[in-house]
Amino acid sequence: MSRTTAPEPVDRKDDVANSSNGPSNGLSHGLKQRHLSMIALGGVIGAGLFVGSGAGIAVAGPSIVIAYAISGILVMLVMRMLGEMSAANPASGSFSVHAERALGPWAGFTAGWAFWFLLCVAVGLEGIGAAKIMTGWFPGSPEWAWVALFMLVFCATNLAAVKNFGEFEFWFAALKVGAIVLFLGIGVLAIAGVLPGTDAPGTANLTGDGGFFPNGSEGLIVGLLASVFAYGGLETVTIAAAESEHPVQGVAKAVRTAMWRIALFYIGSMAVIVTLVPWDDKTVVEKGPYVATLDHLGIPAAGEIMNVVVLVALLSAMNANIYGASRMAGSLVARGQGPKALGRTYGGVPRAAVLVSSVFGFACVLLSYWRPDDIFIWLLNTIGAIILVVWFFIAASQLVLRRRTEREAPEKLVVRMWAFPVLTWVALAGMAAIFVLMAREEGTRVQLYSTGGLTLLLAVVGYVRQRTAEKAAENATEKATAGPS
Repeated sequence: MSRTTAPEPVDRKDDVANSSNGPSNGLSHGLKQRHLSMIALGGVIGAGLFVGSGAGIAVAGPSIVIAYAISGILVMLVMRMLGEMSAANPASGSFSVHAERALGPWAGFTAGWAFWFLLCVAVGLEGIGAAKIMTGWFPGSPEWAWVALFMLVFCATNLAAVKNFGEFEFWFAALKVGAIVLFLGIGVLAIAGVLPGTDAPGTANLTGDGGFFPNGSEGLIVGLLASVFAYGGLETVTIAAAESEHPVQGVAKAVRTAMWRIALFYIGSMAVIVTLVPWDDKTVVEKGPYVATLDHLGIPAAGEIMNVVVLVALLSAMNANIYGASRMAGSLVARGQGPKALGRTYGGVPRAAVLVSSVFGFACVLLSYWRPDDIFIWLLNTIGAIILVVWFFIAASQLVLRRRTEREAPEKLVVRMWAFPVLTWVALAGMAAIFVLMAREEGTRVQLYSTGGLTLLLAVVGYVRQRTAEKAAENATEKATAGPS
């Protein structure tokens, strides 16, 4: 692929490569540094951590700590690469813009629309999860009504000024961070044996009942696959940074703090849980690992407390995913990769993209009621490995853009990938290994193939569009050169 097939960012409406002031495609700069910092801090804490991690613990046992550490290292490498490119060229299209510049318009098209599809389906899933919690509190109320209410609230929030999105996420993230820090504090006191009413567990739960690897390497592999997808959502901060007051500084700060956030929130949590609670305790899956741990310690009303936290995490994810989907769609349209009507901004907000993304998410919810056994399951399988596809495009793009930036504008490398290009290749090898492991495991094989089919379809469509545009440009050039006959 020739470099000339992907125009440089200064020719793109969405790019802000040559301005520290933000995007030039009509978006506002309503996000303050405190918004961006808290979005970065809270974006790593999702419902997948609070609830989904229980399934990984049930299979991997105490070795889930190693699984989360391995996948956490991969995520840190990916975020460092993305941070390098986003600090050098902040854009609301984030990795889609970088992929287009590095590999060609087909790559930006594929990565961007695949991610948009992932976020829209995720909005529906999070809405369903939040509605289930609400119907537990209000028996007899219909789930669809709660989903509709949440959709309306967050659609309205995202239709207004971006600072409203920032404020919602600021407080959502503050609650999530506060909850998990409190959990970790209680857990450490319990492990040390200084929490009233508890005895120090020692290493009994780590080495007993099958040992640290109760299900061997297979259990570790399944736990690794489960942990990889729990990290999704970190990319939103690089999308939001383009609408912040100081995009370059915001991205740099967020990426530099990613390591301790991952280590503390994910790996730290898993270590506390498996130390305090037997890994094969059924409540770890039934109630979620955090509720199970608090119940085990005799914390009053632990279940309801964590339900509130999980609800906040789900609503936060809905809000962030509608935002991310709308900005990605707006960026794609601004680069000629989608219908123009979708990219129109009003008051600095791509309202058409917000509406379409919200409607698509709500349609996924309706499909969960109408066609739960076929279409909805297909949607779930299709988005199963999209985050890995996105990470692959990030790594491939960074390999190209790092060398180009060093040659053309080295002063833009505010954030640098560690040990380039060795660790970039290590990350790519890690992703390839995960793809192979997914193909081996029956539970993830269908997800891999479904995501692969969607990615291939988008790549073909993107390439055809690219070739058509190139031929049209060549014909226009020939006519202009020939002049009047």
